[in-house]
Amino acid sequence: MNEMTAGAHRVEIVGRQKLTVSGVEDVERFDEGGIVMSTAAGALVVTGAELHIGKLSLDGGELHVEGKIDSVAYEDAPQERSGGFLGRLFG
Repeated sequence: MNEMTAGAHRVEIVGRQKLTVSGVEDVERFDEGGIVMSTAAGALVVTGAELHIGKLSLDGGELHVEGKIDSVAYEDAPQERSGGFLGRLFG
């Protein structure tokens, strides 16, 4: 049984150079400095430099990223006010 159960989510970082995320539902934004995605566990924000998506499978819910990874954070608070974390990141 290799299929993930509904809502399963996993984040794996190897040497700050490679990131694998499972349970990805959608990629909302992407550029070389950051990625914002919806996952089974909430919005996930990845920041860094020279980030490149190597593989994206929304059917399988898996995302592979390469580059310099500086941070991985969950954005759980509702976007009630402008200037939140995502606003500062991509504003």
